[in-house]
Amino acid sequence: MPINTQNASLRISAGLPRQFPTDKMVQVALSGRSNVGKSSLVNTLLGRKSLARVSSSPGKTITVNFYDVDKKLFLVDLPGYGFAKRSAEDKKTWSSLTDGYFTNNPNIDLLKLVVQLVDSRIGPTKDDEMMLDFMNGADIPYIIAATKSDKLNKTEREKSAELISSNGYILPDTPIIYFSSLKNEGKNELWKEIFRYTGL
Repeated sequence: MPINTQNASLRISAGLPRQFPTDKMVQVALSGRSNVGKSSLVNTLLGRKSLARVSSSPGKTITVNFYDVDKKLFLVDLPGYGFAKRSAEDKKTWSSLTDGYFTNNPNIDLLKLVVQLVDSRIGPTKDDEMMLDFMNGADIPYIIAATKSDKLNKTEREKSAELISSNGYILPDTPIIYFSSLKNEGKNELWKEIFRYTGL
């Protein structure tokens, strides 16, 4: 592997765009709704148990978390969206922070890929489709990580694959990787795509 995933740390949990790091390192962002498994995916990718805190209260954290991986890559965990119980003020904060990442990020040119997380059991939600529509319009490259795949049997997985691949908001030929933090499924495939897009 071209980078040492053990040499990883949380650089900053940014609550304001002006706190975003300015280091000239490539960035890969993780996007998805609250409770879709972003923290678990970070921990699995980096081979750690609790580097990214898995919240028992979905939608509680509204920060952009920058994980410095071997001084070569920022894994950027964007705030989860679509949490129904979130207050209007919190939703406004989420919107401005996420929007700020894409529009007020001093190193947006270093964003090489967005890993869009989708719950494999339900497929893309309306909120996911809004995010996909934005990325399509902004010409931001992305792949799909279909999370919680260990909860599907063979027939359910086939239905899930059809549901996700046929979604009109997902561009043709977009890589769709089934991922399970419980079984480590999809970890190597995700790293392969990250290296392909970042050139690391």
